[in-house]
Amino acid sequence: MTGGIRGPGGRVRRARRALLTRLATRCLVTAMALPQTLLGLLEPAPRHGYDLKREYDARFGEQRPVKSAQVYATLGRLLRDGDITVVGTERVDGPDRTSYALSAEGVTHLERWLAEPEPSTAHLQSEVYVKVVLALRSGRPAEQILDAQRDAHLGVMRGLTARKRGADLPTTLACDFTLFHLEADLRWIEHTAARLHRLAEELS
Repeated sequence: MTGGIRGPGGRVRRARRALLTRLATRCLVTAMALPQTLLGLLEPAPRHGYDLKREYDARFGEQRPVKSAQVYATLGRLLRDGDITVVGTERVDGPDRTSYALSAEGVTHLERWLAEPEPSTAHLQSEVYVKVVLALRSGRPAEQILDAQRDAHLGVMRGLTARKRGADLPTTLACDFTLFHLEADLRWIEHTAARLHRLAEELS
């Protein structure tokens, strides 16, 4: 069963784009909870939802886009939970805009979140490892799984490296974060590929 791993070129390209999106989201901003992020953006001064969405997009939107509806729904929950308060309403060339400010409770929650280290997460390789084990146990070519993953990673890395050229520092650091994770993945792939025969024996 060797035909379904790589697939046609179009499928591989689509898989690479999907992987880039998934890795950027998972590696860069998985832990960036939207409620806490909005609390942090509100801390300097009261703001209305439109301004918050605009600043979020400028600072984090490229890595983790959110819809306006998500921002307003999150603000509603923060208001309900007492983390923010309404400080005014104004109309500027359109509908009323409600301004929000951080409450004392919101400051406490924000500080707690900022001080807490993020938990380690099972990275992509846990999924690849499961595929390798299942392939070996069923007599399928596990080498093709590793080869396909290597090719996908290298494609993503080339894209990120190209994206860094001429980029500003925040974008460069964000790309580097993902690149370093991908480099570790590649080391694991090579390490595992060199031990497939032994792994197959121990699984049998």
